[in-house]
Amino acid sequence: MTNEINGKKVSATIVVLRILIGWHFLYEGVVKMYNPEWTSFGYLASAQGPLKPIFTTLTAEAVIGWVDTLNMVALLLVGITLISGFLERMGSLVGIGLLSLYYLAHPSLPWLQQLNVEGNYWLVNKNLIELVVCVLLYYYPTGHIFGLTYFTRKKELTKI
Repeated sequence: MTNEINGKKVSATIVVLRILIGWHFLYEGVVKMYNPEWTSFGYLASAQGPLKPIFTTLTAEAVIGWVDTLNMVALLLVGITLISGFLERMGSLVGIGLLSLYYLAHPSLPWLQQLNVEGNYWLVNKNLIELVVCVLLYYYPTGHIFGLTYFTRKKELTKI
């Protein structure tokens, strides 16, 4: 009985975590979408670490518009899937990819001066933490507990 109660508490906590992370992604996507001045140029141009040449290549005039659009769409997709609890594993994978790129563009390495980021936490930063949460959400999807998956499944069961 205690394991069942603890299991429900853990599941409820993961649902809340899924919605909060989803909100962060959705918010970032919406803010970027409605700000005509926003571009990822500065973040990419100031990239550091071993993958700097790859990220600075993405700042080319012919490419940056696509990079910005794909970034916004991916943020919105992850946010919507995680908040709604529908296709959340796919959203988690996209989130893992995005956060990996964000982390690799500005790795939180002790010997690098952190530019264009929120701080240096010596290897760990918010991108890495959210990446690990997206991995957790991939392995423990909770849309069947609370989300569109739950409500659509419940509707299907009532038809039977």
